[in-house]
Amino acid sequence: MGRVLYCYNGCSNSHAVQRVMNQPHAQLSPDAADLPRLASRIEEASLNAWPALQQTFMDGWVLRFSRGFTKRSNSIVPLYPSRARASLAEKIRYCENLYAREQLQTVFRLTSIPDDGAVATLDAELEQRGYELADTSLVLSAPLGLSETGAQTAIELLPLESWLSVYCTLTGMPEPARSLHGLILNSIAGECGFGVVRVDGEPVACGLGVVERELIGLFDIYTSDTHRGSGYGKTMVAGLLDWARDQGAERAYLQMVEDNAPAKALYERLGFEEIYRYWYRVSP
Repeated sequence: MGRVLYCYNGCSNSHAVQRVMNQPHAQLSPDAADLPRLASRIEEASLNAWPALQQTFMDGWVLRFSRGFTKRSNSIVPLYPSRARASLAEKIRYCENLYAREQLQTVFRLTSIPDDGAVATLDAELEQRGYELADTSLVLSAPLGLSETGAQTAIELLPLESWLSVYCTLTGMPEPARSLHGLILNSIAGECGFGVVRVDGEPVACGLGVVERELIGLFDIYTSDTHRGSGYGKTMVAGLLDWARDQGAERAYLQMVEDNAPAKALYERLGFEEIYRYWYRVSP
């Protein structure tokens, strides 16, 4: 039985649990002791795979700025323990001033990766300051097994701009957001696979795979409203994973909102399991 460890001690909200969960898939990790290392590796890769337009480091925190396009690229991410003498309140106030200058709310992205309690302390402080809890999300992962016959040929890989046009048409993304989305996609350093599934020549699903060494991250997986439930999302994911094997990837990860039950069911059927969680704290 695979074992999944997530969470941390001392948090005052619903994440305040520490548990080891038995899961039905056997290949996820040989030992629960490896899971914090795996989670940290995925967290690092996911930040690289979805870069900010600007970022700065401050005493273990990464401050990301992208003109307000997505919380992921406009949030503060604690990466390692503080080494400075500044108090937690001083650090938060400094961040608030920087984001206010950009006319943005201050948003923290916190994870359940086990640490020395620093995240729990920060989360409690933010809660006390009135920061709202938002968008609890799961980070799932699976080893890449054998290739599905024909999986990669079932999708079409497009240049970035062509793919972005498809994505915006399927999702209804407006032009201002499209421009920012394009800037972020152009900033990705890893190898990118921009995939589309077509039916009778028309795109019905799309997705992005970003390969960084042994990992592939899956992003922007979307199926048109009129074609959901027909298996095109699975076709998209399987095709990107097959492409990633050719790039040398050995493991996949993705991020999804906790309450998206259909997506979770799809990914579980493909062998994905939860590794850790993250959530946002948004300033009042």
